[in-house]
Amino acid sequence: MLGMYVMGLTWTGPHIVFALLSAVFLTVGYSFIGAAWLSAKTDGLLQEKAVHWAKGGLWGLVLGIAAISIATPYVSPRIFDKWFGFPQLLYLAPFPVLSATLIAYLWWKLRRLPMVEDRFAWMPFAATMALFALSFGGMAYSFYPYVVPEKLTIYEAASAPESLMIILVGTLFVLPTILAYTVLSYYIFRGNATELRYD
Repeated sequence: MLGMYVMGLTWTGPHIVFALLSAVFLTVGYSFIGAAWLSAKTDGLLQEKAVHWAKGGLWGLVLGIAAISIATPYVSPRIFDKWFGFPQLLYLAPFPVLSATLIAYLWWKLRRLPMVEDRFAWMPFAATMALFALSFGGMAYSFYPYVVPEKLTIYEAASAPESLMIILVGTLFVLPTILAYTVLSYYIFRGNATELRYD
Protein backbone atom coordinates (compact mmCIF):
# COMPACT_ATOMS: atom_id res chain seq x y z
CA MET A 1 0.00 0.00 0.00
CA LEU A 2 2.85 2.39 0.75
CA GLY A 3 4.44 1.76 -2.63
CA MET A 4 1.15 2.26 -4.47
CA TYR A 5 0.50 5.43 -2.45
CA VAL A 6 3.89 6.84 -3.42
CA MET A 7 3.10 6.02 -7.05
CA GLY A 8 -0.18 7.94 -6.89
CA LEU A 9 -2.49 4.89 -6.56
CA THR A 10 -2.23 4.13 -10.28
CA TRP A 11 -2.11 0.47 -11.33
CA THR A 12 0.59 -0.04 -13.92
CA GLY A 13 3.16 -2.81 -14.22
CA PRO A 14 6.16 -0.77 -12.98
CA HIS A 15 4.09 0.70 -10.14
CA ILE A 16 3.05 -2.78 -8.96
CA VAL A 17 6.68 -3.96 -9.06
CA PHE A 18 7.70 -0.90 -7.02
CA ALA A 19 4.86 -1.57 -4.57
CA LEU A 20 5.99 -5.19 -4.09
CA LEU A 21 9.58 -4.10 -3.52
CA SER A 22 8.36 -1.48 -1.03
CA ALA A 23 6.41 -4.19 0.81
CA VAL A 24 9.51 -6.36 1.08
CA PHE A 25 11.76 -3.51 2.23
CA LEU A 26 9.20 -2.17 4.71
CA THR A 27 8.80 -5.65 6.20
CA VAL A 28 12.57 -5.87 6.55
CA GLY A 29 12.53 -2.42 8.14
CA TYR A 30 9.99 -3.41 10.77
CA SER A 31 11.84 -6.67 11.45
CA PHE A 32 14.93 -4.49 11.98
CA ILE A 33 13.01 -2.50 14.59
CA GLY A 34 12.13 -5.78 16.31
CA ALA A 35 15.74 -6.96 16.25
CA ALA A 36 16.94 -3.62 17.67
CA TRP A 37 14.31 -3.86 20.42
CA LEU A 38 15.37 -7.42 21.28
CA SER A 39 19.03 -6.41 21.40
CA ALA A 40 18.10 -3.81 24.02
CA LYS A 41 15.74 -5.97 26.09
CA THR A 42 17.56 -9.31 26.19
CA ASP A 43 20.98 -10.70 26.94
CA GLY A 44 23.01 -13.78 26.25
CA LEU A 45 22.37 -15.92 23.20
CA LEU A 46 19.10 -14.23 22.22
CA GLN A 47 20.75 -10.82 22.28
CA GLU A 48 23.57 -12.11 20.08
CA LYS A 49 21.03 -13.48 17.61
CA ALA A 50 19.08 -10.20 17.65
CA VAL A 51 22.24 -8.22 16.88
CA HIS A 52 23.01 -10.64 14.03
CA TRP A 53 19.47 -10.20 12.63
CA ALA A 54 19.80 -6.42 12.90
CA LYS A 55 23.12 -6.43 11.04
CA GLY A 56 21.49 -8.22 8.11
CA GLY A 57 18.28 -6.19 8.23
CA LEU A 58 20.09 -2.85 8.17
CA TRP A 59 20.85 -3.17 4.47
CA GLY A 60 17.24 -3.96 3.60
CA LEU A 61 16.22 -0.89 5.60
CA VAL A 62 18.71 1.27 3.71
CA LEU A 63 17.55 -0.08 0.32
CA GLY A 64 13.90 0.57 1.22
CA ILE A 65 14.50 4.14 2.34
CA ALA A 66 16.65 4.79 -0.74
CA ALA A 67 14.07 3.33 -3.16
CA ILE A 68 11.18 5.39 -1.77
CA SER A 69 13.35 8.51 -1.51
CA ILE A 70 14.42 8.22 -5.15
CA ALA A 71 10.91 7.50 -6.45
CA THR A 72 8.99 10.12 -4.45
CA PRO A 73 10.18 13.32 -6.20
CA TYR A 74 9.40 11.83 -9.61
CA VAL A 75 5.75 11.14 -8.81
CA SER A 76 4.78 14.72 -9.62
CA PRO A 77 6.38 18.03 -10.58
CA ARG A 78 4.89 19.54 -7.40
CA ILE A 79 6.81 17.14 -5.15
CA PHE A 80 9.97 17.58 -7.23
CA ASP A 81 9.73 21.35 -6.70
CA LYS A 82 9.14 20.89 -2.95
CA TRP A 83 12.35 18.88 -2.76
CA PHE A 84 14.68 20.64 -5.14
CA GLY A 85 13.29 24.17 -5.43
CA PHE A 86 15.05 27.03 -3.69
CA PRO A 87 14.98 27.75 -0.74
CA GLN A 88 13.13 24.47 0.06
CA LEU A 89 16.30 22.55 -0.74
CA LEU A 90 18.03 24.27 2.18
CA TYR A 91 15.19 23.44 4.57
CA LEU A 92 15.26 19.76 3.58
CA ALA A 93 19.04 19.37 3.62
CA PRO A 94 19.11 18.18 7.27
CA PHE A 95 16.83 15.21 6.44
CA PRO A 96 19.27 13.24 4.24
CA VAL A 97 22.26 14.34 6.32
CA LEU A 98 20.65 13.17 9.58
CA SER A 99 19.41 9.96 7.93
CA ALA A 100 22.88 9.12 6.60
CA THR A 101 24.38 9.90 10.02
CA LEU A 102 21.89 7.60 11.77
CA ILE A 103 22.54 4.78 9.29
CA ALA A 104 26.31 5.14 9.74
CA TYR A 105 25.83 5.18 13.50
CA LEU A 106 23.68 2.01 13.39
CA TRP A 107 26.26 0.21 11.27
CA TRP A 108 29.04 1.26 13.65
CA LYS A 109 27.10 0.45 16.81
CA LEU A 110 25.82 -2.95 15.69
CA ARG A 111 29.39 -4.06 14.96
CA ARG A 112 30.21 -3.46 18.64
CA LEU A 113 27.21 -5.16 20.23
CA PRO A 114 26.72 -6.98 22.51
CA MET A 115 28.86 -5.07 24.97
CA VAL A 116 30.03 -5.87 28.47
CA GLU A 117 27.35 -5.11 31.09
CA ASP A 118 24.95 -4.29 28.24
CA ARG A 119 25.98 -0.65 28.04
CA PHE A 120 24.08 1.42 25.49
CA ALA A 121 22.29 -1.59 23.95
CA TRP A 122 19.17 0.59 23.68
CA MET A 123 20.83 3.10 21.36
CA PRO A 124 20.28 1.20 18.07
CA PHE A 125 16.56 1.05 18.84
CA ALA A 126 16.46 4.79 19.58
CA ALA A 127 18.40 5.56 16.39
CA THR A 128 16.03 3.36 14.37
CA MET A 129 13.00 5.19 15.77
CA ALA A 130 14.60 8.51 14.84
CA LEU A 131 15.33 7.21 11.32
CA PHE A 132 11.74 6.08 10.81
CA ALA A 133 10.44 9.40 12.16
CA LEU A 134 12.64 11.27 9.67
CA SER A 135 11.49 9.04 6.81
CA PHE A 136 7.78 9.38 7.51
CA GLY A 137 8.21 13.09 8.26
CA GLY A 138 9.80 13.53 4.84
CA MET A 139 6.91 11.68 3.20
CA ALA A 140 4.36 13.80 5.06
CA TYR A 141 6.10 16.96 3.91
CA SER A 142 6.27 15.70 0.32
CA PHE A 143 2.62 14.78 -0.07
CA TYR A 144 1.00 17.53 2.02
CA PRO A 145 -1.78 18.66 1.58
CA TYR A 146 -2.83 15.58 -0.42
CA VAL A 147 -4.14 12.37 1.13
CA VAL A 148 -4.48 10.85 -2.35
CA PRO A 149 -1.48 12.15 -4.31
CA GLU A 150 -2.45 14.91 -6.73
CA LYS A 151 -6.17 14.00 -6.45
CA LEU A 152 -7.64 14.64 -2.99
CA THR A 153 -6.45 17.07 -0.31
CA ILE A 154 -6.95 16.70 3.43
CA TYR A 155 -9.36 19.63 3.29
CA GLU A 156 -11.51 17.95 0.66
CA ALA A 157 -11.44 14.64 2.52
CA ALA A 158 -12.23 16.11 5.95
CA SER A 159 -15.58 15.53 7.60
CA ALA A 160 -17.99 18.31 8.47
CA PRO A 161 -16.75 20.69 11.23
CA GLU A 162 -19.41 19.33 13.63
CA SER A 163 -18.11 15.78 13.19
CA LEU A 164 -14.51 16.92 13.62
CA MET A 165 -15.46 18.69 16.88
CA ILE A 166 -16.90 15.44 18.29
CA ILE A 167 -13.70 13.61 17.30
CA LEU A 168 -11.60 16.35 18.94
CA VAL A 169 -13.48 16.08 22.23
CA GLY A 170 -13.05 12.29 22.20
CA THR A 171 -9.36 12.66 21.41
CA LEU A 172 -8.85 15.00 24.37
CA PHE A 173 -9.89 12.14 26.67
CA VAL A 174 -8.56 9.10 24.82
CA LEU A 175 -5.11 10.35 23.78
CA PRO A 176 -3.86 11.17 27.32
CA THR A 177 -5.09 7.74 28.47
CA ILE A 178 -3.18 5.99 25.69
CA LEU A 179 -0.04 8.01 26.42
CA ALA A 180 -0.29 7.28 30.15
CA TYR A 181 -0.78 3.57 29.50
CA THR A 182 2.21 3.53 27.14
CA VAL A 183 4.45 5.27 29.68
CA LEU A 184 3.27 2.88 32.41
CA SER A 185 3.90 -0.22 30.28
CA TYR A 186 7.41 0.97 29.39
CA TYR A 187 8.07 1.68 33.06
CA ILE A 188 6.83 -1.74 34.20
CA PHE A 189 8.83 -3.60 31.55
CA ARG A 190 11.97 -1.50 31.80
CA GLY A 191 15.34 -3.25 31.87
CA ASN A 192 16.27 -6.55 30.29
CA ALA A 193 14.19 -9.68 30.16
CA THR A 194 15.54 -12.41 32.38
CA GLU A 195 15.42 -16.12 31.92
CA LEU A 196 12.58 -17.72 33.88
CA ARG A 197 13.52 -20.61 36.14
CA TYR A 198 11.09 -22.88 37.92
CA ASP A 199 12.41 -24.53 41.07
